Amino acid sequence: MSKSLYETLGVSESASADEIKKAYRKLARKYHPDINKDESAVDKFKEINAAYEVLSDAEKKQQYDQYGDQMFGGQNFHDFASGQGQGVDLDEILRQMFGGGGGAAGGFGGGAQGGFGGFGGFGGPDLDIQARITVPFMTSVTGGKHNISIEGNNFDIKIPAGIKSGETLRVRGKGKQYQGQAGDLLLKVEVAASGEYERKGDNLYKTFDVPLKEALFGGKVQVQTPEKEVSLKVPKNTKNGQKFRLKGKGIPDRKTAMKGDLYLVANVVLPDVDSLDADLKKMLEEKL
Repeated sequence: MSKSLYETLGVSESASADEIKKAYRKLARKYHPDINKDESAVDKFKEINAAYEVLSDAEKKQQYDQYGDQMFGGQNFHDFASGQGQGVDLDEILRQMFGGGGGAAGGFGGGAQGGFGGFGGFGGPDLDIQARITVPFMTSVTGGKHNISIEGNNFDIKIPAGIKSGETLRVRGKGKQYQGQAGDLLLKVEVAASGEYERKGDNLYKTFDVPLKEALFGGKVQVQTPEKEVSLKVPKNTKNGQKFRLKGKGIPDRKTAMKGDLYLVANVVLPDVDSLDADLKKMLEEKL
């Protein structure tokens, strides 16, 4: 029986948990997009992470050891991953395939109704629950805990950094109960709007005030970012709308772990002319 997940990590089927972890870390460093600039490294990095998610989990590994590549419709994992196309979260696909404790008879895409989550593909009841949640904007950027209340149950869930509106989170074991089995909770995410930041892809944009003196003659302006307050040096003759880029201070891509940038957009603040010193006001009227 072919078991290409082991080949993906370059370990034998008898490898220990420590050997699997060591192999994963070595490959993750080698193919991380921040280090390896080859275009193929991104897809390889995704495959490595997805393979490790299965083989590092005792329950998933047991299922995979039983059914092997039948879980991918008989394809090896590389061909299966390539066939999913661009922009597909392999981790989420595997979570759906292995979630809920179902087996893999029939294979992924082999015609089983309901897929691998919630036991729907094996003749039993669908135990999954679907719901919608709204996540605070900053939580979607930095990640963190978020409290939800579903069908009378109140509990915290982990929000991954970089999540976008329209994505679905799977919370294991929080679905319906049936004969000792538990389905999963599938949460369709909506990210709340922010009055401070605007998201474009993995980049963040924020407008910040620049006093006229600093805009004209240069200086430092304190600006709060998602991580911390920074002291931004603005050059003299800074224009209204001028952008300052903070590389790698944006939003992490959930698939590649690479972070976007933060763009700070200058808003030059003009003083109230009536508050100016009379001599200065007169001089400005004459010289401008």
